[in-house]
Amino acid sequence: MFPAHTTPSADEEQLRRLGYEPRLTRRMGEFGNFAISFSVISILSGCMTLFAFGLNTGGPAVMLLGWIGVGFMVLLVGMALAEVTSAYPTSGALYFMAHRLGGPRWGWFTGWLNLLGLVGGIAGIDYGAASFVGAFLNLQWGYSPTPGSLFGIFLAILVLHATLNLRGVRVVSLLNGISVWWHIGGVALIVGALTLVPSHHQDTTWVFSHFVNNTGWSNPIYVSALGLLLAQYTFSGYDASAHMSEETTKASVSAARGIVRSIWVSWIAGFVLLAGMLYAVQDYDGVLASATGAAPAQIFLDALGLTGAKVLLAVVILAQLFCGNAETAAASRMVFAFSRDGALPGSGLWSRVSERTGTPVAGVWLSVTVAAVLALPALWSPVAYGAVTAINVLGMTPAYAVPVYLRLRAGSRFQAGPWHLGRWSRPVGVVAVCWVAVVTLLFCLPQAYPVTGDTFNYAPVALGVALVGAWAWWRTAGRTYNPPVQSNAELAELTIGVV
Repeated sequence: MFPAHTTPSADEEQLRRLGYEPRLTRRMGEFGNFAISFSVISILSGCMTLFAFGLNTGGPAVMLLGWIGVGFMVLLVGMALAEVTSAYPTSGALYFMAHRLGGPRWGWFTGWLNLLGLVGGIAGIDYGAASFVGAFLNLQWGYSPTPGSLFGIFLAILVLHATLNLRGVRVVSLLNGISVWWHIGGVALIVGALTLVPSHHQDTTWVFSHFVNNTGWSNPIYVSALGLLLAQYTFSGYDASAHMSEETTKASVSAARGIVRSIWVSWIAGFVLLAGMLYAVQDYDGVLASATGAAPAQIFLDALGLTGAKVLLAVVILAQLFCGNAETAAASRMVFAFSRDGALPGSGLWSRVSERTGTPVAGVWLSVTVAAVLALPALWSPVAYGAVTAINVLGMTPAYAVPVYLRLRAGSRFQAGPWHLGRWSRPVGVVAVCWVAVVTLLFCLPQAYPVTGDTFNYAPVALGVALVGAWAWWRTAGRTYNPPVQSNAELAELTIGVV
């Protein structure tokens, strides 16, 4: 991996060579680019909001060992994606890479998958934050959250994130920088308090081997596989670094590094967080039946008392708000880029950029509005949140693999950027694509038994609707989709064998 010494003007010239005139404001440095992906991954969001899911679906053994295994595989996916990002650093990110390496249809469907995953990520992050706000209100005033009231809190958080994003990339970058240290300091505070204060801790054998199955399914292998959702969902969103490329200096290196660093830093910190939480469990069944509605809140309460629990909950909530804000930024840039290339209905509106802030204003509002619609089933379904997180995984993860697969297919015809894997490119890419195929199948499966209207996993339905809608829109308006391409000869060479 070899860095390139570029300047903002060189970044803009590279963007022009890729076919785009610069329209966004390039004010984000390498740390800021790393910070947005680290903030979107947000171990204090993913690990915490799906903590109860993990306790029910495999328990401590699957939560910790699954975190180790999934983290390693995601690192390989991230490295393979970073290599392609270095060659094509644009806001369109995944779909633009797919378009350049495979042709219009590859780019079109990759873009729709990526967009579904991004807005599903906003829904999952902000609804999870709403549930923790509800838990805090329960501890502070005895408030009992209802689906309706939680949805109201969720909508308020969406509006907050839209408002913050409308302030411009400089504000987004500043908040992401604060977010990095807030997350690291928050993990240190939580684990330190849970280690030093409680008089009782679970033993190491229990933490690494205790298996729990409250799903209704009888096969422990199936249940363990389902339990990987906690880690895989948390390790989503690192493509944010790629989506912010047009606002980052030295983008061909900074965005690639941002992807990889955000994953391995989260991998280490997340393991410490999960282990600290599990060692501190006092009453397993009580944690799952918590009146607060959030299992981590009950762990804090049992181990630290009311005041300590409220302090740590506040730390977690603010981290989740940082996370949702970063995801909104990434999604809105994807909306802007996809609309700039004519792929969305009403593209002329969604691709507009504020002259004052350099922000795609309409794209921000569209992102949070679609996120609100995706979370609507949470008003009546007790397992809807798990399905929303699965939508995020089912949209994002396949979209990560498509550019990697096309890069493998291109072979020596792929012109690597300054950040590359060298001779490891092919083996890492092959493993990454295979892992994504397994994960995609896995999270289409039912998560609870018996399968009823209340427990149905509607994530595959949402995925299917998105793909059918993308196909129908392609048939109707695919001619308006016009990202810049290479020469006709080069494009023909790359698209050999595409149906």
